[in-house]
Amino acid sequence: MGSSITGKNEQVDFLKTRLNMFMEVLDAIDPEEAELEDIDRLIEMIDDIESKCNEFKHRDL
Repeated sequence: MGSSITGKNEQVDFLKTRLNMFMEVLDAIDPEEAELEDIDRLIEMIDDIESKCNEFKHRDL
């Protein structure tokens, strides 16, 4: 796995990158042709981002 992300700036950069990836996937989905798997993947991405936010928050305590 990758190295640990400990600094505030690294954490923010990591989250920005993940959010940008989410936006790119979201923009690529055609709403008329989106399937359940597409929606599930978006939800999974958001859940992963939320988990990482919580992990970073608890590291700072």
